[in-house]
Amino acid sequence: MPATGQCHCGAIRFEVSGEPAYHAMCHCTDCRRSSGAPAIAWALFPRDAVTIGGEPKAYASSENARRHFCAECGSGLFYTNETVFPGMIDVQTATLDDPDVFPLQIHVQVAERIGWMEHAHALPQFDRYPAGD
Repeated sequence: MPATGQCHCGAIRFEVSGEPAYHAMCHCTDCRRSSGAPAIAWALFPRDAVTIGGEPKAYASSENARRHFCAECGSGLFYTNETVFPGMIDVQTATLDDPDVFPLQIHVQVAERIGWMEHAHALPQFDRYPAGD
């Protein structure tokens, strides 16, 4: 099933086809620092299953890893590492138009997880910001 997504400003749109090899929530320090978020969800696809409209910018986040983002708005979009995932591309699933299209399957790099993330799901939850006192 094809799924579409985009960066925050819409300068880069993309489409993925087929099912991902996995859909994982990554807790590594590199993902946290690149996003400013406590974790990032990634779905890994064969490179030829991803069509990208627009020109993402990329930088080397480690010796073999490349992080791809929109140069206009800064949205992180893709991750490639030919040593670890040859011929594959990781897509940040929060940038999909329907992020629920691929169910999350696993957590990875939990050895680097922020301590308070382990039980974050148990905290009080509100549909919107809670009313002030």
